[in-house]
Amino acid sequence: MRLLLIRHGQTIDNVKGELGTVVPGPGLTALGRRQAEAVPAALAAERIDAIAVSTMLRTQETGAPLAAATGLTPHVLAGLREIDAGDLEGRSDEEAITTYQRTMFAWWTDFDARIPGGESGTEFAARYDAAIASLFAEHPDGTVAVFSHGAAIRTWAAWNSTNVDAEFSRTHGLENTAVVVLEGGPTTGWHALSWQQTPLGGAALDDVTAPDPTGEPVA
Repeated sequence: MRLLLIRHGQTIDNVKGELGTVVPGPGLTALGRRQAEAVPAALAAERIDAIAVSTMLRTQETGAPLAAATGLTPHVLAGLREIDAGDLEGRSDEEAITTYQRTMFAWWTDFDARIPGGESGTEFAARYDAAIASLFAEHPDGTVAVFSHGAAIRTWAAWNSTNVDAEFSRTHGLENTAVVVLEGGPTTGWHALSWQQTPLGGAALDDVTAPDPTGEPVA
């Protein structure tokens, strides 16, 4: 399977630098809508066999233009949602952001590490693995566009790719509507073909002023 892991368009949480992981969450900003509208043209060379979105409104609004262009009905999968911020929800202070990010990267050596009031690496991996496995079961030889979230994509893609590691994930962010392309499957493993850090519609759609804690590289 060819897997296009696309981060959602910009939301107000991204602009304010807040951790926002509660379902359904906010929709897209005006810039986020422009980012979403640019996706179909950017993926025109791809033969999209299926589209998947999370239960969060921002992924559904981001995937809508591609769904309209292809005539495909998106799969809505709860397992694709963002990593749960737990007690850190809605915060933008340095302590909260650092705790969230450090816990994510601690999962490389300690799957049981838990975001305060949120989920562990084991719990996140189980639900995201299950969502991807369900898509693979239906489209093992297809190309699937998955609209998901910055921290979730960076963590899961790096865990599962034979040629990407924690350091790469830490230093390579994902701006809104950036995409990671993987090829392979749950049993054979995944190989990262590309890790595009900028919006699919081009750098002109990137808001470089937004703090965006789940999309920026981690110092």
